[in-house]
Amino acid sequence: MKVKKSNAYDKKYADQNYYWGKKPSAMCDTIMQIMGSNGKFRPRLLDLGCGEGRNAVYFAKHGFEVVGLDISAVGLEKTKKYAEEEGVQVRTIHADINDYQLTEVYDVIFSTGTLHYLSPKIRRQKFQNYKSHTSPNGINAMSVFVKKPFIPRAPDADENAFFFKSGELLGYYWDWEILFCTEEIFDCMSSGIPHKHAVNRIIARKHSNCER
Repeated sequence: MKVKKSNAYDKKYADQNYYWGKKPSAMCDTIMQIMGSNGKFRPRLLDLGCGEGRNAVYFAKHGFEVVGLDISAVGLEKTKKYAEEEGVQVRTIHADINDYQLTEVYDVIFSTGTLHYLSPKIRRQKFQNYKSHTSPNGINAMSVFVKKPFIPRAPDADENAFFFKSGELLGYYWDWEILFCTEEIFDCMSSGIPHKHAVNRIIARKHSNCER
């Protein structure tokens, strides 16, 4: 497994403030309704690209057993600090999603604003890896940026970002039950400069008779 020691997000996360804020993704409440903890069942959740922990900590606070994976060591330190402040635990993995292969099984695999860093050449293999390491009746909840010719590239977009095409994400889950799927355009201020993103969100469930 290859781990990058330094990257652009280390600089973005170096400030004491939270680059993305602490408000969780809009999908989190929907995931809670589908897979919420009931005291006896604590879903195991992997947050791919957890950043500074805004979503990982949210799920941990609601009874999930959470693992956060990110390429930024600085972001992971802030995730652990945030979790400690909230009185919960988040286990972290410092890794690049392009190199990291899942070996553990999770009830929920979640990602928002990260999977456009997956090289298009390896996406199909990566999604197969995610699906095969999801428990029966578990879910994958993914949010990806979508390329649109009428939306300029974001001012803080990295050169190694490869946006998805409309419908591409859905195609990886053709054999799963689609619980939620939407595409929308929203305003963003992540760089301090107003801009827009097109985003595709999907929540898919793996049935017990699925092979992967």
